[in-house]
Amino acid sequence: MSLKLHLLLLWSLFYGIPAFAQQTAFPGAEGFGRFASGGRGGTVYHVTHLNDSGPGSLRDAVSQPGRTVVFDVAGVIRIREKIVAAPKITIAGQTAPGTGITVYGNSISFSSNTIIRYIRFRGSTGMPRGGCTVIADDLQDIIFDHVSIEWGRWDNLHIKNSRRITLQYCLIGEGIDPQRFGALLENPVDITVHHCLWTGNQSRSPKAKARIEYLNNVVYNWGKSAFVGGHSATNHYQDLIGNYFIAGPSSSEEFLSMFTATDHVYHRDNYADLNRDGKVNGRLVTNADFNRQNATLVSRPSVIPGSNVAITPAGEAWKKVMSEAGCSLRRDAVDRRIIGYFKSLGRKGRIFRTEAEAGGQPEVRERLSKRRDRDGDGIPDRRETANQLNPDDATDAAAISPTGYTHLEHYINSLVR
Repeated sequence: MSLKLHLLLLWSLFYGIPAFAQQTAFPGAEGFGRFASGGRGGTVYHVTHLNDSGPGSLRDAVSQPGRTVVFDVAGVIRIREKIVAAPKITIAGQTAPGTGITVYGNSISFSSNTIIRYIRFRGSTGMPRGGCTVIADDLQDIIFDHVSIEWGRWDNLHIKNSRRITLQYCLIGEGIDPQRFGALLENPVDITVHHCLWTGNQSRSPKAKARIEYLNNVVYNWGKSAFVGGHSATNHYQDLIGNYFIAGPSSSEEFLSMFTATDHVYHRDNYADLNRDGKVNGRLVTNADFNRQNATLVSRPSVIPGSNVAITPAGEAWKKVMSEAGCSLRRDAVDRRIIGYFKSLGRKGRIFRTEAEAGGQPEVRERLSKRRDRDGDGIPDRRETANQLNPDDATDAAAISPTGYTHLEHYINSLVR
């Protein structure tokens, strides 16, 4: 073995970075969580109704590892107790008809090697006081893509002691009482947050006690503060590039908060727009903004060299966030309202104490899929016939297609851009 290859393998083992090319979770997956394989090659589970439990429910679907979850129904799944998902799961929310799936009422926690796409998770005042809507603790390799995460009581999102994580094109907003916070990141290593909308949170968008790259995000209408440093004795590393902080009616002037000398910050091309005039015309965030927070500025990025996100200028990225963030294949009424606040560019928006104050979770009529799938492999009969697959053979869905994905993955990936 050559010295160069030997060193590459040692680097891979030490930092947990793959030494050779791997299959990404789906086309367009970026960041540290991009190699999650989810339920690839495993079984297919059809969610067939909106009940909280029982065969055909989402709770049952994620109870066993090695599954790709597809949806034959659209609407609101009202959960009374927390859902605990097994590892090696793919949740393909884009397979649902109509406006898709909303999980409402309590928390969901995830495990290692998971892919979650195009779905909404909303907590409520009915869950415990310290409840977070989505939890991704003590795991590795997970990617959230086009996911809406809202109405958490402590934080909307909690990630602790995990590694290789991506949140891309997500909407994290409207945390409710008692804290009304966006996200607490407690010591995750190698976490990518890019092209996400953080909105209507009192603070913690996010609180980054982390080794994090925070790229091309928008924080809109924060309350007391927006991006919060690690603020502890532990060393943290935060690379911030191409983000836009846009104040709304609820916002203070404090878009950065609670950094200490143990926060090692690399920043460039970040903007703060504090004038609430309905236009995006912010000023460049400077070293002085971070110095006032006592952060340690570094001249080179700490986290970005291990990742692959295509970063664009902040002046372009905010438009993409407005178009794509959240479960945007077909946005529901709640997300349309939230995006409407953002579109006012400073003039509209509120921070709510309860989901009822925000209008609550609207009733959505259950809608069933019209796609026929005789063998139950997750691929509609018409699609199988068009691609020389057998609509009566469920085993062909797990076979690898020329794209490098299974035939099932190739199909579910084709449903979105």
